[in-house]
Amino acid sequence: MVRGLSFVLLLLLGTSPMARSADGVVGAPLASLETQAGIRTLIDVRHVTEWCQTGVPAGAREISIHDPKGLAGFIEKVTKAVNGKKDTPITLICACGYRSAKAAQGLAAAGFDNIKDVREGMLGNPDDGPGWLKRRLPTRPCKTC
Repeated sequence: MVRGLSFVLLLLLGTSPMARSADGVVGAPLASLETQAGIRTLIDVRHVTEWCQTGVPAGAREISIHDPKGLAGFIEKVTKAVNGKKDTPITLICACGYRSAKAAQGLAAAGFDNIKDVREGMLGNPDDGPGWLKRRLPTRPCKTC
């Protein structure tokens, strides 16, 4: 029932100009629906201390861009998380959109070809939206906190 409802909401939101992704950017509400419906893999790229402070988007994987091996380590962990399938639909989120955009560029350079960015992030920014938290989208506690 929940998946059916999510699919209907996804269809309705997908027809709205405000919800559609442009240039790989997606709004937090659509990212949440796509994640909950199992359409895309959401990855929270923030630092573990941020996950502990705010929680993590419901359904998201915790793979920090602040990897000890740098961007290469992050890409390695994402590759492992999707079983090497670089065409897996992935959506990235950080606090305000800077790190998720950097992560998207790194993944694209590594051959990933189905990436979206929640540029408004968890906290929002003036150009892209209020953010996951202000929109009161579902979160869960950090798994490593």
